[in-house]
Amino acid sequence: MTQNLTQNYRQISLLLLLCVLAGCEAASAAELKQKTTIAFDRYVAATEARFANELRPGGNFLYVDGLKTDAKAKAYEQLKQGEILVEKLETKAPGASSDVPDGMVHHWVGLVFIPGATLASTLPLVKDYDRRAELYKPDVSASHTIAHNGDDFKMFLRLHQKRFTTVDFNTTYDVHWGQVDPTKVFSNSISTRIAEVKDPEKPDGPELPVGSGHGYLWRLNTYWRFEEKDGGVYLQCEALSLTRDMPIGLGWLLKPLVTAIPRQSLNRALGQTRRVVQEEGKRCCNSAQAHQ
Repeated sequence: MTQNLTQNYRQISLLLLLCVLAGCEAASAAELKQKTTIAFDRYVAATEARFANELRPGGNFLYVDGLKTDAKAKAYEQLKQGEILVEKLETKAPGASSDVPDGMVHHWVGLVFIPGATLASTLPLVKDYDRRAELYKPDVSASHTIAHNGDDFKMFLRLHQKRFTTVDFNTTYDVHWGQVDPTKVFSNSISTRIAEVKDPEKPDGPELPVGSGHGYLWRLNTYWRFEEKDGGVYLQCEALSLTRDMPIGLGWLLKPLVTAIPRQSLNRALGQTRRVVQEEGKRCCNSAQAHQ
């Protein structure tokens, strides 16, 4: 009986895998349409409108600050114990919806606590865009600062995805840094160009036209917040991305897999940032001790 169940399970798994592969073939080409871009921009604007109250003295700077008392206390305790909290969000406002035509909006927020860290030790690392490929591999395979003027940066990242198939994207962003008070700092990173590399075996090779390709990534905005308190730094990232919609008839199978990708990427980015900040702190500490 157990053997038959195992065999049936394997057959079902194989069928599901074949369906996924078939879906990937069906989704091999997609084109970003103007109506999709307009709907996404409207959703972004509604989301950013919320920030005005949060990025002011006394506002709910971190996502967990807006939770009810018990939930807030529990969340802070989980963070202090080393957990990474990731939640799905949805902005609801007149004229704005996450249900965009011919596309999918992915909206997540994640938080992590870095014990022993300070803003002084954390910010230089996260502002070093030339090191992003080093810090966030394999998701980032190349990075550099394009321009820098005060609190404003332009950066380049080559993103590497290996999910249904291997895909690389050349992406550029406008980044603005701001400060609520000496213990609360934020940055907004807005994608200005995303182009899929034609051949992932040649990441430095030609690109496909912007808005064409597999459609696995059309837009990516990340909103970072850093707060120093409780003997460390709380790091939050709210991510908004736009991808193609799923093929008709396969959405029930592929959509859960596709929506899991931004969550996994956000979880990994927060974990890697914590690790890098802590390792850099230990390196500086050991260096200081060696010179005493």
